[in-house]
Amino acid sequence: MVLTAFRPTRDIQSETPGFLPVSVTLDHFRHAVAADGFWTFWRNSLLVTAGCVLLALVVALAAAFAVARMRWRGRRAFLLMVFVAQMAPWEALLIPMYVIARDAGLLDRLVTLSLIYFMITLPFTVVTLRSFLAGVPAELEEAAQVDGCTRAAAFRRVTLPLLAPGLLATSLFGFITAWNEFAFANMLIIKNQDDRTLPVWLSSFSNVFGTDWGATMAASTLFALPVLVLFLVLQGRVAAGMTGGAVKG
Repeated sequence: MVLTAFRPTRDIQSETPGFLPVSVTLDHFRHAVAADGFWTFWRNSLLVTAGCVLLALVVALAAAFAVARMRWRGRRAFLLMVFVAQMAPWEALLIPMYVIARDAGLLDRLVTLSLIYFMITLPFTVVTLRSFLAGVPAELEEAAQVDGCTRAAAFRRVTLPLLAPGLLATSLFGFITAWNEFAFANMLIIKNQDDRTLPVWLSSFSNVFGTDWGATMAASTLFALPVLVLFLVLQGRVAAGMTGGAVKG
């Protein structure tokens, strides 16, 4: 993808292409960035992804705390429902979610995409954070309460910093899921084309006259760049978060 993005069009369409480009060009990146709506769709994807991740973290943290720290009737049944929801293929919800959004007047709205992506990422976030919370001794919070902290303050000052790897791991998962999702974005944004996201925008380089492969690869490279940079920056904590959430609790 990256090599094709830098390869001139004549080399891309050559009958005997080479793996490494003979010459390098930035024309494809200029074409991609100058395409109609590029920055608008970039902003849309960022807003939808940020809304999904933040909402999932807040709701999942509260649910994980209730499951890991409290004892109440129906707790095991709730966990079972979360696991079942995590296993269910989200593609099966395409038609029902379209019907619900249509009847509720929520088509062509970015907030609808954020809510759907939140629903998709929530089960994984609850399970992972619950495992992390179960691995943090409750005695630490109790000691803080003995020293004068309220229960909320003890959680915020003692437990929350220890959950940083889990929060980063689940945030990255939610970010990648929402950032890459195409099916819901393509189906629910119909009339208002200015509310499209980057995955849908990438399909604009393919038309009845063929596919501009150079611009498509350049746009795909720009699309993948934020996820790659975020993962490289957070990879140490994310690795700890994934392994910790998998074996604890």
